[in-house]
Amino acid sequence: MDRTTLRRRWLGGVLAMAVGAGLGLTGGAGTAVAADVNNAKNAGFESGLSGWTCSAGSGAVVSSPVHAGASALRGTPSGQDNAKCSQTVSVKPNSTYRLSAWVQGSYVYLGASGTGTTDVSVWTPGGSGWSQLSTTFTTGSGTTSVTVYTHGWYGQPAYFADDVSVFGPDGGGGDPDPVVPPTPGGLTAGAVTSSSVALSWSGSSGATGYHVYRNGTRIQSVTGTSTTVTGLAASTSYQFQVSATNAAGESAKSAAVTATTSNGGNPGNPSVPKHALTGYWQNFDNGATVQKLRDVSSQYDIIAVSFADSTATAGEIVFNLDPAVGYGSVDEFKNDIAAKKSAGKSVVLSVGGERGNVAINSDASATAFANSAYSLMQSHGFSGIDIDLEHGINSTYLTKALRQLSQKAGSSLVLTMAPQTIDMQNTGTEYFKTALAVKDILTVVNMQYYNSGSMLGCDQKVYSQGSVDFLTALACIQLEGGLDPSQVGIGVPASTRGAGSGYVDPQIVKNALDCLTRGTNCGSFKPSRTYPTLRGAMTWSTNWDATAGNAWSNAVGPHVHNLP
Repeated sequence: MDRTTLRRRWLGGVLAMAVGAGLGLTGGAGTAVAADVNNAKNAGFESGLSGWTCSAGSGAVVSSPVHAGASALRGTPSGQDNAKCSQTVSVKPNSTYRLSAWVQGSYVYLGASGTGTTDVSVWTPGGSGWSQLSTTFTTGSGTTSVTVYTHGWYGQPAYFADDVSVFGPDGGGGDPDPVVPPTPGGLTAGAVTSSSVALSWSGSSGATGYHVYRNGTRIQSVTGTSTTVTGLAASTSYQFQVSATNAAGESAKSAAVTATTSNGGNPGNPSVPKHALTGYWQNFDNGATVQKLRDVSSQYDIIAVSFADSTATAGEIVFNLDPAVGYGSVDEFKNDIAAKKSAGKSVVLSVGGERGNVAINSDASATAFANSAYSLMQSHGFSGIDIDLEHGINSTYLTKALRQLSQKAGSSLVLTMAPQTIDMQNTGTEYFKTALAVKDILTVVNMQYYNSGSMLGCDQKVYSQGSVDFLTALACIQLEGGLDPSQVGIGVPASTRGAGSGYVDPQIVKNALDCLTRGTNCGSFKPSRTYPTLRGAMTWSTNWDATAGNAWSNAVGPHVHNLP
């Protein structure tokens, strides 16, 4: 059921009054009157793709990003297909209609064909936020239906569309006015921490959103059927309810469920799944979407907090929470870590980055690193450490430091690395030697396949970044050089703004994963064998991903989780 239809006749009356006040509207025979309606069916994609047809299976309904309600259309161009999604709409002859839609992404088109007069089309080069495309068309004397459509462009990333409107005289085929949705059922409390409770419930037919109540007071409004309520007191019982909403109103509240928060402490580390998605979370504001950890997409299994800071003591690290990310206190940040871990996620502290440097080049500095890293794991709840040192490392002493940290943290330590391409060209590099030296405690190496020049693959051929071959042929070096496939991941930027170079469409990442794990969708390079236990993929960053509507994690995450 379309969430826009309740306002149709009211809008028509407003437009008619506007005309009476001397405000002209485009279209001679189509001046809006009180009977004008939105003639599109399932205009907000709340009923999936019902009423819509998408070329070559290119269309899908997603829960993020959405312009309003709970769903939107994602069209993914591929090869010679531009991801055209269309609907046949009933109209009246000799009438003018205003066609509009909210869109997001690269090169999005909106148009109408079969009008009986002049067919129309508009487009936008797109962007990271929602914008509205609109045009008008007039039907011919014998026209009773038109085809409205949206599509992207060849070779471009996925686009999004929502809230399509074909506004004009009622052709008899539009959605009925919405009714108040039924009360949600199945409300249950899931994972709890000392300051949070996870809730989930069954969806209500026709709902475009839900209100969450704590002890009778509304505290949240969400579009999905789950949420985590934070900011709670430890060892305290709370009563929760939810209601369903749409343009027609709000349902009655659900039956209440009671949950009691824990008494505090650091929850243990969850195990990393067989196939995992890693994302770096920015502890700074550089123009990407500013997030709290609770805002990071649930597609991510490992979240690397970027970055630790060095001190005047060689090897020692500290963590300084940047006020720019919006936390009211360090305790609030710690609670978010605990909530993510309770949800089965690993949260590690990344050391290094482009501008960070921690010198570990002696026994004393190795011990200082291990002691300070373990102290931060204890005080903040970090699951482990990510090594992203980009200014040179000493494999001998970094290995000693990681061994000491492992002895303190135990077998649940999550240890990840993100070397640059040049660092993993052969087993003689300092990074590769370190990875092999700590192989028994290493979780995954997510090499950065970006900001790189051309590199050799394992077949000694030269490959340029930005292709399936670059990803697979370089990963082959690690896979055949001694690392277990479960310790190898593919690291790429989440968007063109996430790195200086090396961004690839998520489809290329998925093809590379398929090539390595299944032997399918390879480029010119095809490995001599497959690696079904390959760990997965990584991106810089969750923030740049959010800036693009989580398009990267929504595309790559499910693919990673469905690897063999």
